[in-house]
Amino acid sequence: MEFSIKSGSPEKQRSACVVVGIYEPRKLSVAAEIIDRASGQFLGDILRRGDMEGKAGSTLLLHNVPGTLSDRVLLVGLGKEREFRENEYRTAIATAVKTLNETGGFDGTLFLTELPVKKRDVTWRIRQAAIVVFETLYRFDQLKSKKDEVRRPLRKITFAVDSRAELSAAEAALAEGQAIASGMNLAKNLGNLPGNVCTPTHLAEQAQEIAAEFKLNIEVLERADMEKLGMHSLLSVAKGSHQPPKFIVLHHALGSSEQKSVVLVGKGITFDSGGISLKPGAEMDEMKYDMCGAASVLGTMRAIAQIKLPLNVVAIIPTTENMPGGAASKPGDIVTSMSGQTIEILNTDAEGRLILCDALTYAERFEPDCVVDIATLTGACIIALGHVASGLLANDDSLARELIDAGQDAHDRAWHLPLWEDYQEQLKSNFADMANIGGRPAGTITAACFLSRFAQKYDWAHLDIAGTAWKSGKEKGATGRPVPLLTHFLLARAAKYK
Repeated sequence: MEFSIKSGSPEKQRSACVVVGIYEPRKLSVAAEIIDRASGQFLGDILRRGDMEGKAGSTLLLHNVPGTLSDRVLLVGLGKEREFRENEYRTAIATAVKTLNETGGFDGTLFLTELPVKKRDVTWRIRQAAIVVFETLYRFDQLKSKKDEVRRPLRKITFAVDSRAELSAAEAALAEGQAIASGMNLAKNLGNLPGNVCTPTHLAEQAQEIAAEFKLNIEVLERADMEKLGMHSLLSVAKGSHQPPKFIVLHHALGSSEQKSVVLVGKGITFDSGGISLKPGAEMDEMKYDMCGAASVLGTMRAIAQIKLPLNVVAIIPTTENMPGGAASKPGDIVTSMSGQTIEILNTDAEGRLILCDALTYAERFEPDCVVDIATLTGACIIALGHVASGLLANDDSLARELIDAGQDAHDRAWHLPLWEDYQEQLKSNFADMANIGGRPAGTITAACFLSRFAQKYDWAHLDIAGTAWKSGKEKGATGRPVPLLTHFLLARAAKYK
């Protein structure tokens, strides 16, 4: 897809299609008014006849509109003007792109990006528009023998801005939006691959490809390396699988030498059967998505590398399968983590925290500015927050606020849950320093309480993305979240050093 930014009048655009908005009921946007005047009230007459009301998600494609230089004009319904906010803006962009792609327009000029969105500037509008374009056109068909082909697919999109003074900011936002979308596509592709393709080795190979493309430093620790480091909690999860575990460390070092690193830790369970605590068979195929934390970290690293973000960031990805087998961990087993703390494994299906805890201990060696781990950790988070917001818990309120703000800006939101000491009681064990589960009550919180015991030497936050990393049902597939949240968080961090 080719993108460009332009400032100009809609009736003078020479493109296959110009896209303008119509508010409900039958109210022209500014760009639509300009075309209406140039065409001798052609649009107004159509609206007065009732051919379009302006309802959100509706469209009307017009050919040979008088007074215009484009082949076609696409009217996109925006809903009521007073209710036009972020969701409505994103919906309008997605509706326009989908229609253009299906009607063989080749290229389109979107004047929707000029629409005012409350408390959002041109940078936000252009960045979001680029992301929405990629989301709308994304297809995962690489494993199909017959691919779904669009007859004349959309090849070029031009985003319009109000004035030439906005061009510079819009160009920068477009580059950021494309990078975020590219990172999301990587995360989606990795999540959508089946477990027999996306193994721990495959994740390591993908990280090596990113490192080679963007000249990043990378280390991949093997089982023997993990044994020497004492990562027996992580290795206990890998015992039942024939696939070798990997521990990936990727360095993006474009910040100053005095700048401390931000560390991102992504859970990389490439397939989660539950181990000896075997999951029910129904929908177990979706457990290929249990590496979406790792996928989002790789996607974020790709995004910031593409932007050349002047920040030091380290990605840590512990990755393995969780499988039953003769060598697999059993409920009641006790393992010693890299930190020296012992863990009673009461449920082998609570394995994500067992690999993350060793990664959090490993992160100490970087003396980080902060650490954020990302994991499809608990079904309880889906019960608590559904599929709208990711769960957020942290040992530092200012770090939590940074992530909340980044999620709001990215339209990839998270919700701050408590991490009170009272919940730690649920992790008590008669036989080890702690149990790996705390029972059904507050499952998302007790999982984070477990992790917090390994993150006491730095500012730390945990994102539970079990409800947001993928969709089930007819639209089954990875979402690419929280790559937008993480990238916006890192963009804001980098801005502080300017």
